[in-house]
Amino acid sequence: MSHRLPVEAALPALLAALGREGRAVLEAPPGAGKTTRVPLALLEARAFEGRLVMLEPRRLAARAAAARMAEMLGEPVGRTVGFRIRGETKVSPATRIEVVTEGVLTRMIQSDPALEGVGAVIFDEFHERSLNADLGLALAWEARGALRPDLRLVVMSATLDAAPVAALLDDAPVIRAGGRAFEVETRWLEAPPRPGERVEERVAEAVARAVAETEGGVLVFLPGEGEIRRVAARLDGRLPADCRVLPLYGALPFAQQRAAIAPVREGRKVVLSTSIAETSLTIEDVRVVVDSGLARRARFDPGTGMSRLVTEPVSRAEADQRRGRAGRVAPGVCYRLWARAQEGALPAFAPPEIETADLAPLALELAAWGAGDGAGLAFLTPPPAGPLAAARALLARLGALDAAGRITPHGREMAALPVHPRLAHMLLRAGPDAAPLAALLGERDPLRGAGVDLALRLRALADPARFARQEGLAPDRATLERARGEARRLARLVRGRRPAEPMSPAQAAALAYPDRIGLRRPGEAPRWVLSGGRGAEMDAADPLAGQRLIVATELEGAGREARIRLALPISEAELRAVHGEAIGWVDLCEWSRRERRVVARRQERFGALVLDDRIWRDAPAEAVARAMCAGIRALGLPWTAPARRLAARVALARAGGADLPDLSEEALLADLEEWLLPTLAAQGIDSAEALKRLDITEALKARLGWEALSWLDRELPAEFVSPLGRRLPIDYESGTPEVAARLQEFFGLTEHPRIGPGRVPLKITLLSPAGRPVQTTTDLPGFWAGSYAEVRKEMRGRYPKHPWPEDPIAADPTLRAKARKR
Repeated sequence: MSHRLPVEAALPALLAALGREGRAVLEAPPGAGKTTRVPLALLEARAFEGRLVMLEPRRLAARAAAARMAEMLGEPVGRTVGFRIRGETKVSPATRIEVVTEGVLTRMIQSDPALEGVGAVIFDEFHERSLNADLGLALAWEARGALRPDLRLVVMSATLDAAPVAALLDDAPVIRAGGRAFEVETRWLEAPPRPGERVEERVAEAVARAVAETEGGVLVFLPGEGEIRRVAARLDGRLPADCRVLPLYGALPFAQQRAAIAPVREGRKVVLSTSIAETSLTIEDVRVVVDSGLARRARFDPGTGMSRLVTEPVSRAEADQRRGRAGRVAPGVCYRLWARAQEGALPAFAPPEIETADLAPLALELAAWGAGDGAGLAFLTPPPAGPLAAARALLARLGALDAAGRITPHGREMAALPVHPRLAHMLLRAGPDAAPLAALLGERDPLRGAGVDLALRLRALADPARFARQEGLAPDRATLERARGEARRLARLVRGRRPAEPMSPAQAAALAYPDRIGLRRPGEAPRWVLSGGRGAEMDAADPLAGQRLIVATELEGAGREARIRLALPISEAELRAVHGEAIGWVDLCEWSRRERRVVARRQERFGALVLDDRIWRDAPAEAVARAMCAGIRALGLPWTAPARRLAARVALARAGGADLPDLSEEALLADLEEWLLPTLAAQGIDSAEALKRLDITEALKARLGWEALSWLDRELPAEFVSPLGRRLPIDYESGTPEVAARLQEFFGLTEHPRIGPGRVPLKITLLSPAGRPVQTTTDLPGFWAGSYAEVRKEMRGRYPKHPWPEDPIAADPTLRAKARKR
């Protein structure tokens, strides 16, 4: 421990803060040495009683950190310093520092909220904002407040703004450490990509340039395993003979991961890595970083229940982390595959995982903690309400939550298993025989490009050598080996949980994915409707393309039709055996847009799947009428002239302040079931054709009621009684009440007719004997005294057989022509 790391200068302040406050936030740039030096400093200073637990986001980082600290103490791993990761533990009674991965810490707190025997918890690399780190801190903080006020908490971050974390922890002291160990020069590759140039080619060129211009090991950041393989292929023959190209990614066997981390004895190494090397790891002898500027993240869509991988530009914080890898052991150089001017457009930080991840595991942990939706816990970013609600709905479907949203005994057993809740439910219901399937579903596909049939993968897992001989396919042996080990571990965890009847792999998968059971749609194209309501498709040449029922265990795509990546065929009998209680008959009356009529069916359903479909011949009239309401909303109200006039009268009255029901089309369509349903049922209206014979006037009158209708007839009557006693319909649709009649019918009127509470003048259109408009007026006496004379002069010549008296006020109203002279 003779080499002095930059974080050393901050250790006295950190120890003082912990002694005084019991909590602290340490902000230290990449390369400062916080991961290995801080736990040992707390141990040396006796700053805690019992054990110290340090959380690392990745298994490789946990192993490497434990190994480095043990080496600094001159001990093997498992003595003073040990680790616990999924499937592997190296600790002893003498262990004082345990480096654990995130799921392990959650299990420790859930099983023992008081964390007996633990004196301090360190959250390393908190800036990565992993879901489990956020949850672990929230649980540890609540445990400290309720049960363990003496528990020391340290949150360490390289790039995250420390102030919000400190505020979350009740204004915890913030300690800042100095810069990285060595300076790093940044070189931007300003030239834009050539048309059609793939990122792998640009990276390969940058690596060749870096090797030619620099010394020491080269660490190359790429978004995923596929890009790593393609860049490695492009570098073949382009580098000096003493350069070793080594991959580094999470699914790589540990021996190969260790080889990438360890220094080479001769020559140079080029490590092609995913973001796994961004934090916590010191890859010895690396002095050069080549950053592709890309990251691959999982984005979960609660609407589809699927995660998809997206490749997107890194954040500025991630770019800074990557750059820092070059300055760990000596001055370094960082090549960035983007222009310097583009840097400002990069997001400041990557999105917190809690905003983009599948929240089903979090929802189960919150339920197990008794926190419901987590509202009372100290989350730096609260779980988004929509995705969390969708996650809780899935848990309820899996039997993990009861009707009140509380965790069930089955849910507690699920939470105790170190797998996704879907797989936990499957293992508990199907037993150890489902362990190989669960292990495979938790791994990447060992048979890429070999179709979607998951049964092929299960056969390869059972006997890889025999499978390769029989099928002529070469599965990924490393993936299968990991899956075999995981299958054995999971089988031990559910030993003795055997179902009454053995289950096929398809039935086990149907337990895990009750929302992804697919029924093939009619037609030639291999398309299925899934029980959760989405659509899915696969390649027409796939051997499973003709299957009626499948269980889709892996889907991809955010559009209307997901792409099926892995699936198992399932028979209807198998489906009924595991989900019989969820299959039932449903009576449906629905409006068919295509047929323009109500269609009544009886369907046997599982979710969105229709397993049997029959005509519902005796559907109740009310059910048909309710479906017809949907049809009317699609077609529009069948207005008749009397109905329109009534609605117009009501609109005018309402505009004047009258308290009457709204008869606008919008309001009527919104309340169809309230006012029109009885009429539809009584008249048996069930189609667009039948709707043509419906007069809604009486139903509208019923909606108004007798009292309102009486008031309306009195104040805004439907008809005007002419001087001849004829009833003329009043048109209210223009907003001004109006009638039209022959001019002679109004002879003798000395006052203009008025209606309504405001005594509005009636607009009168005076017609010629031929029924053509002659004059429109709201002042009949004024018309008689004024422009009538001009009208009379013109009309007498055109219609000489009709009366045109000089004094219309003195004349009697008439519709007759003048009597013939004998």
